[in-house]
Amino acid sequence: MSTWLVTGGAGFIGGNFVLDAVSRGVRVVNLDLLTYAGNPDTLAAITAHAGYRFVQGDIGDRALVAALLAEHRPDAIVNFAAESHVDRSIDGPAAFVQTNVVGTLGLLECARDYWKSLEGEARDAFRFLHVSTDEVYGSLGETGKFTETMPYAPNSPYSASKAASDHLVRAFHHTYGLPTLTTNCSNNYGPFQFPEKLIPLIIARALAGDALPVYGDGRNVRDWLYVGDHCSAIRAVLERGRVGEVYNVGGDAERENIVVVKTICALLDARRPLADGRARESLISFVKDRPGHDRRYAIDATKLKSELGWAPSLSFEQGIARTVDWYLDHQDWVGRVLDGSYRLERIGGAA
Repeated sequence: MSTWLVTGGAGFIGGNFVLDAVSRGVRVVNLDLLTYAGNPDTLAAITAHAGYRFVQGDIGDRALVAALLAEHRPDAIVNFAAESHVDRSIDGPAAFVQTNVVGTLGLLECARDYWKSLEGEARDAFRFLHVSTDEVYGSLGETGKFTETMPYAPNSPYSASKAASDHLVRAFHHTYGLPTLTTNCSNNYGPFQFPEKLIPLIIARALAGDALPVYGDGRNVRDWLYVGDHCSAIRAVLERGRVGEVYNVGGDAERENIVVVKTICALLDARRPLADGRARESLISFVKDRPGHDRRYAIDATKLKSELGWAPSLSFEQGIARTVDWYLDHQDWVGRVLDGSYRLERIGGAA
C-alpha cells in the first residue's frame, strides 16, 4: 500500500485528489494551512478513515515537514499547496510569493533531505510531483497551444510565483537529482471549488438571481478541465511519468468565458427556473476587465496522451452539467463556505 504526503489537500483540486486516492487504498497524510480556500468540510467523508490523516500546517515549516516525512515515510510528495487566484494576487502579491516560492523551496529542501536518507527500492521509487498551471506560459493569440517546451512568460503575480516554483522544482532535479515531476494544467472546474472562481461564482449568483459579472467583452478563452480528469492525469504522471519531465494537462475544451456563462444559465434555467420567469442570460453584466487579463490559454496534452495513455473522460458539456448538478445538490456545502470571509464580491481591481 502506497503512502503519499499531499500538500494543499484541503483545497479544490487537492481535496478531490485526496478523496480519490483514499478511495483507491492509498494512505494519505494531508498537510494544509487552511487559508481562505482550504476547507476541511470537503474531506468530511474520510475524516475518520484509517488511511487518512490531516495535519494543519505550512509547507514552509521545515521542522513540521521533516517530522511528517520521518514519521510516515511516504513514497511520494504531491504538492498542490499554493495561493491560486489571479485577482487576489493583484490585490496582495506578497502572500503568493511567500507560499508559492518560499514555501515550495522549504518543501523541496525537506524532500531532498528525506530522499537522500532512503535506500534501495524506496529511494528509486520516490517521487516529488509538483502541480502547476498553464498560466506560467503567458497568453496565446488566436491560434496555437501551450507545449512543454514553450518559454515562460507569466503576466500576473500569481503566474509569476508559480513560474518561480516550477523553476525551483526543475533546479532541484538537475542540481541534486531529486526525482521530480511537474504538471501544468488548464482551468479546472467541478465539485468543491471555492466560489470566487468563475464557474461556481456564476452558479451561485445565477441561483440567487443576481447580476452575473463578466470581464471585458467575455471573449477571453480558457481550456477547461474537469477536476476528476485532472486527478487521473496526476495519478498517471506519478505512476508512469519520466523523472524530471513536465507534462501539460488539458481538457480539449476551449471556450470563451461568455459561452461558459451562457451554458450555466441555460442549465440552471432548465433545472431551477427563476420565479419571475426571466432567462438568466438577461442577468449578464459586462464589467471593467481585470488588469493584465490574458486573452487565451490552450493546452497541448499530446505528450501526456502519447507517453502515458491518458485522455479526458468527459466533454465540457458533460462536465459542466455534472458540476451544476453537484452544486444544486450540495447547497449546504456552499452555505458553509460562505461564512462571511467571501461574499461573491469582485476582487482584483487594485491595479
